[in-house]
Formats: sequence, structure tokens, C-alpha cells
Amino acid sequence: MAEEDALLREVDEELRRERLEKLWKRYGNLFVALSVGLVVAVAGYKGWQYYQRQQAEQAGKAYVAALDLIRDGKGDAASAALQKLAKGSHAGAAALAKLRLPALHAGKGETEKAVSLYRQVEDDSSLELPLRNAARVRHAWLVVDSASREELAKILAGLDVAGNPWRAAARELLALAALRAGDKKAARGYLKQLIDDAETPAQARSRVAVLFSLLGDEGK
Repeated sequence: MAEEDALLREVDEELRRERLEKLWKRYGNLFVALSVGLVVAVAGYKGWQYYQRQQAEQAGKAYVAALDLIRDGKGDAASAALQKLAKGSHAGAAALAKLRLPALHAGKGETEKAVSLYRQVEDDSSLELPLRNAARVRHAWLVVDSASREELAKILAGLDVAGNPWRAAARELLALAALRAGDKKAARGYLKQLIDDAETPAQARSRVAVLFSLLGDEGK
């Protein structure tokens, strides 16, 4: 019986070996191709990760270098560096550059250029909404002394509502616009919203409290 079992096992192993040989002859090249493809895919993915890290590091260094140029008073060189970054392939650095560039022009007194660049950021659907909203607020601060009340309201539309992270800045701007228009009642309303909002930043709260006290309790 033991000999029969041993013979059966030997035959079984032989059959399995034959099957494997047939499978290899039939699909061996495919197995090799799949194995090579897997290795290439993994190597390619690792290479892409390394490339992405290198791109991010280079873009970060370029952005810091542009900020250093601004600090050193080299506005033209900084503008050229930021424009290059804004057109670059690294999305994060490009977005930061697009937002920093108009601020640079505003600092040089080039208000029209700065406003034009802010509008480009506001209208760029490829950028994240928080970045576009930041451009709207900066745009509004830049023209708060010259734009009409209606124009400011249009720029800041939807930002002054509860829960919006930009509501404090928007309400302060709208209050100033109302004051310029002679509407003290509306200005007082925006200021009161800021005072009652626990999340109003400390510096804004201080400014608002002073302005609110100057307006008094009544008025039109």
C-alpha cells in the first residue's frame, strides 16, 4: 500500500511538472513581461515621486529668493522672479506667486496694475477658492478709498456672512464704504456685527471699537 501511495505521489508530481512546463511554454513570455512591467511601474512611480519632491524644493527656494529680492528693495527683479514662478509647473508656488505679485505692484504705487492682477486671481477657476477670496479682500483694501460703495459690495459679495473666514475683513471694509457714503446707520450695523463676533481678530476689534465709539449711539 505504501508503495502504491508513493507511486501515486510520484505520478502526481510528474503530472504537475508537465502542466507547469506546458503553462510556461505557453505563457512564460507573458509572465516575464508582466514581471518586468511591474518593476518598471514601481521604478517609474518612485522616480516620479523623487521628481515631484525636487520640483517642490526648487519652487520653494525660488519663491523664498523672490521674497528676499522684495526685502532688499529689488522690485523689478522680484517681479520678474514672481512672474516666472506664476507661469511655472508647480501649482502651489505658482498660486502664491500670483497672489504676491499684485501686492508687489501695490507697494510700488502701481494700483491699476495691482488691481488688474488681483482680478485675474479672482477669476482664475484653477485656483483654490480661499486664495481667490484672499485676492478679493486685498483688492477691496486697495480701492476702499476710491471705489464706490456698490463696487466694493460687488467685490466682497458673500464674504461678510457668518461662518466665512473673511467676514471680519469684509465687514470692516463695508463699514468704511458706508461711512464714505454718509450712511452712518449701515456703518454702525457692520461695526456692531464685528464687536459681537467672538472670532473677530484682536487688532480689528480694537479699530472697530474706537470707530464705533466715535460714531455714537445714534445717527443716520
